[in-house]
Amino acid sequence: MKFAMLAGTAILLIVTPAWGADDVALTRMATCQDSWLDWQKSDPAGLQAFGQRLHAAFSQHDNDAFVVPKSRTEIAGLRVTQLFPNSVGMGVGLSVTVEAKFDETRRRLEKTLGKPLTHCETSDGMRTCESQIADKRTVMVMAEDDPKSTSTLIGCYYYYEK
Repeated sequence: MKFAMLAGTAILLIVTPAWGADDVALTRMATCQDSWLDWQKSDPAGLQAFGQRLHAAFSQHDNDAFVVPKSRTEIAGLRVTQLFPNSVGMGVGLSVTVEAKFDETRRRLEKTLGKPLTHCETSDGMRTCESQIADKRTVMVMAEDDPKSTSTLIGCYYYYEK
């Protein structure tokens, strides 16, 4: 009996994807704590490894600008449903859509960052909060201004048109 339990655990560890349920590197990239612009200069091998992990953990969704996780992936304990590896709208960076309401996402993001998002507004049917983390790094949370909405975008933008 013990052998069967140990063998099952070993198999689970072997086949579990390298991308964890709440991956630190993905969280740090999506929240502007790390920057692929900086990694290009200081750690190109680390950036390449990160890119390889993204390609292994996500698959293309038709011809859309986003990819979807192959297995459960989380950022700040929130389930990722889409990843935009290049840009969204007028921002260039990395962003994810999570399955959570705006207020919960904002709360968890602020806890992850260790500080509040400073600039929030509601307009054109959207709620947004953002904060500049560093030069050329703005973290943003955005969702429809609809109490029924359960999808929120978290993104780190390097070149952000305000």
